[in-house]
Amino acid sequence: MRERVKVPLRWIFISAPLDPVSAYNYGEDNARSKEALMADNPFDLSGKVAAVSGSGRGIGRAIALALARAGADVAVFSRTEEQFCATAEQIEELGCRALGMRVDVSVPADVDAMVAGVLEEFGRLDIMINNAGLNPSYARVERVKEEDYDLIMDVNVKGVFLCSQRVIPVMKDQGKGCIINVASAAGLVALYKCSAYSASKGAVVQLTRTMALELAPFNIRVNALCPGFATTDMTDELLEHPREGERILSHIPMGRVAEPEEMAPAAVFLASEASSYMTGAALCVDGGWTCW
Repeated sequence: MRERVKVPLRWIFISAPLDPVSAYNYGEDNARSKEALMADNPFDLSGKVAAVSGSGRGIGRAIALALARAGADVAVFSRTEEQFCATAEQIEELGCRALGMRVDVSVPADVDAMVAGVLEEFGRLDIMINNAGLNPSYARVERVKEEDYDLIMDVNVKGVFLCSQRVIPVMKDQGKGCIINVASAAGLVALYKCSAYSASKGAVVQLTRTMALELAPFNIRVNALCPGFATTDMTDELLEHPREGERILSHIPMGRVAEPEEMAPAAVFLASEASSYMTGAALCVDGGWTCW
């Protein structure tokens, strides 16, 4: 009979051990989270500062406004000045401070300037919403142009990476932070004629999980929000196509597409103390699309 060998518990864990100097005081944080959850409104973001990429329209704008309604001051940025200025004005009408900037998230210098601008204006950054994304190509994989593929990866993946990379040191210094990456239900299940887009959003989900693993010791939570189809500029043409629109609706158990505003409460939840024990999650808001 083969002799049983008792394996030391420490051998079971493959991840790197925590640095005792930089590791966060979990006991203290648990007490803070419990206190926040017992408050009248654990969704309250008063005193927090958020930055939202791609917030000039659609889901990004809806999220930025929802964060402001929850009490946060919000920095909004996109590549179109007219759009982010409109969002900033709406935030100020809600009684919160706003900062608007023109930023291309795929350009490191732009991202550096964004972080510097937020810190100069607000003095801190608590919540980073990586929402900027695009899909210029709706075609079978063999017909996707290389330049379209590169653009999708630059904005949808590299943009998330750069913005996260630049805000992490700020959040570490603050002792706390929250990063929300807007992925897609298409990053979890296959989406017809969206090979590059689906690949980019799948990458965002995996990047989210890896970041969550690395940053948990520093009290920085990282989660992904995975919207299904919503009525945005990016999807309107596709949804209005007589054949494709019908096919998409037939795969949504709820029988309709979402409004951008239906995604925003989930973002507020992930940004608030209401989700204090969540990290590395991919939260679907898709009308049941991924049930198939």
